Amino acid sequence: MIVDVKDRQLLEAFQQGLAISPRPYADLGNRLGLSENEVIERLDRLKQAGLIKRLGVIVRHRKLGYRANAMVVWDIPDEQAREFGRRISSFEFVTLCYRRPRHGAGWPYNLYCMIHGKNRETVLEQLSVLEQACKLSGFKREILFSRRCFKQRGAIYQNAAPLIQPALANG
Repeated sequence: MIVDVKDRQLLEAFQQGLAISPRPYADLGNRLGLSENEVIERLDRLKQAGLIKRLGVIVRHRKLGYRANAMVVWDIPDEQAREFGRRISSFEFVTLCYRRPRHGAGWPYNLYCMIHGKNRETVLEQLSVLEQACKLSGFKREILFSRRCFKQRGAIYQNAAPLIQPALANG
C-alpha cells in the first residue's frame, strides 16, 4: 500500500481523537484540506491495509455516574475461549471482552471482560447473571476492581511518520 503525505497527516490528526460534533469527519477534513468523503475513504483504506487496527469510543464512565468497574479474568480452555468471549460480549453491561496470552502459573487467565456499574453491588450482581447465563461458574476467575481512575485515551504513536514509507514521486 502506498501512503502519501495526506494519509500521514490524517493519521497524525486522527490519533488525537475526533471532535464532538455533528460531522466530526468533515471537521477533520477541513483542518487537512480534505472533504468529509475523502477522510472517510482514506480511513477505510488505512483500516483495510491494517495501519489502523480498530476505531473505538472512550467513554468517561465516572462522569456518567458509574463509580465501580471490574476487570473479570477467566482461565478458559483456549479452544473454548472464542465461544465464551462471544457469549460474554453479548451482554449489555459488558463494555470490553478480549483474549490475552497466559503468563505462566502465576497468571493463568486468558479471557478478560470489563463490567461497569453505579456501585460494587451492581457489578457483582451483573457478574452473577453473566456467570449463570454463560455457564462460567466452573472456571477459575479473578475480579479486579479499580481503585483509581487514570486518564483515558487512545494510543498515540509519536514519530510514527518516519516508519511509513512515503509514495515515490515519478520522475
